[in-house]
Order: sequence, then structure tokens, then C-alpha cells
Amino acid sequence: MIDFVKMNGLGNDFVVIDARHRPLELTNGQTRRIADRRFGVGCDQLIVLAPSERADAFMRIYNPDSSEVMACGNATRCVGQRLLDETGRERALIETGAGLLVATRSPAGITVDMGAPRLEAAAIPLAGVSVDTRLVPLDTTALNAGLPATFSAVNMGNPHAIFFVQDVNAHALERVGPLLETNPIFPERANISLVSLAGPDHLIQRVWERGAGLTLACGSGACAAAVASHRAGLTGRTVRVSLPGGDLTIEWRAADDHVLMSGGTATAFSGTLSPTLLDPSDTHG
Repeated sequence: MIDFVKMNGLGNDFVVIDARHRPLELTNGQTRRIADRRFGVGCDQLIVLAPSERADAFMRIYNPDSSEVMACGNATRCVGQRLLDETGRERALIETGAGLLVATRSPAGITVDMGAPRLEAAAIPLAGVSVDTRLVPLDTTALNAGLPATFSAVNMGNPHAIFFVQDVNAHALERVGPLLETNPIFPERANISLVSLAGPDHLIQRVWERGAGLTLACGSGACAAAVASHRAGLTGRTVRVSLPGGDLTIEWRAADDHVLMSGGTATAFSGTLSPTLLDPSDTHG
């Protein structure tokens, strides 16, 4: 039997399985079934905690299509919440494929130090691009979506493309998101964001997450948007990012170039995965 906890950060929801004391290997089919909202528990990402020699836990992150990603900001805040509650300490260290991340308590809930953004084209990565990543040209006319012909690229442990628009709801992100995600300019695919300036140091954002689709919130996406907006001269280094699921506070710290993300987390319920859900003979998912 496998126990799990269902958590969310601003509606960005996760199935969290603690495998630190009991090794767990899931097939791609099992991962997809767990994440399926009709035949499984349902989530934006499946999180499996494993032992770490360098941190309180190693966090593995799986999209609903079973692809594994290196970073997820809201999941890191949720896992940070659990580890802080478990240990009673004021600081939790989480190892991810993108490196070591620190979670602490804050007035806004949980703050995670997401590290420094990577801004070089090769580090994002972008294919065949040598221009300034603040203004990357991309022909969007064929999409018939009225999107700008340039975007800003940022890697926050995963690749992000940010399109600055007047109104984030005026574009069919559910249609163009998957097309942009898989554009050849993104050899590892990309998370696609529409971002508008709502006021001084206030951004509104919608995100299409690679391998997951439209989500109510994306923590690393909010970090990428804050970095991109400051690089574009639109905001200061601390911004409020409003996503469909709620607000995050993002600070791009000048002292060490690190990006801090703060916001609330919630635990919805806990349960046990049915053996039939993990049965390889089950054809669903």
C-alpha cells in the first residue's frame, strides 16, 4: 500500500508520496494513472520524496504525461511546509534536479529560495539563438493569436518563455500553449506565460506548463515573470504576481542574484493508493 497527501499552492495541486523510508519505483503508466483526474487521484504534478545525503529530502517531480522535470516552485513550497512541520525547524533543505533549495516560514506562508536565474540562451536552452534573451524573436503570426513577435526567456530550473501582453485573457493560451511549448526553438520544450503589467510592481500571469497544460499557478513561472519584467524595466526587484489561483510575492535579490518566492500552501486530504490503480494490466492512463 502506498500512502499519499494531496497538497496545493494557489490551486497548483500535487500528489505527494513520501518514499524516504521505503523505496518506490513507478512506471510511466502508473505515474499517468495517479495524475489522471478521472481514473486516478488527479494532480498537476506527482511528487515523490526520496532520501538525500545533502538535504532533508530529494524531490522528484513528474508531469501528468509522466515526463520528469527538474524544478517546480509551488511543489517546493508544499514539500517545504511538510518538512518544516515534521522537523519543527525554521529551515528545510530540499534537493532537486535543479540543485538545493531552501524553504523557510514567512508571514506570507512559505518562502523558497529558488536560486539564481539562468539567462544565457544555451542555459535556457534555446536552439539557434544568440541574441539577448530579454527580446527573443519568434514568428507568431501563423498562430493567429495576436501575440507579440518577441518573448523573454528565463530558466528557473526549467525553461520559461514570457510574452508581455496588454490582457492575458485576450489570447487563447489553451490553444497556442501546446504549439509554443513544442516549437523547435525550445529543444527541451518550455513553459509558456502571458504576462501583463497591472500596476507598479504588480503582474498578472497565465501559464501553460509543459507536460501539464493550463494550471492555476506556476511558482517557477512567477519567478521567471518577475525576472523578465525587471530586466525589461517594467518593475522593481520585488513584485506581486497574480495568477488564477492567487498571489505570490517574488523578490529578485540584488545581493546574490537569488529569487525568493513566498505564498501560501494547503493540504487537502491524505489517502492510500488502491492496488488496482497501480495494476499494470489496467489500461487507463
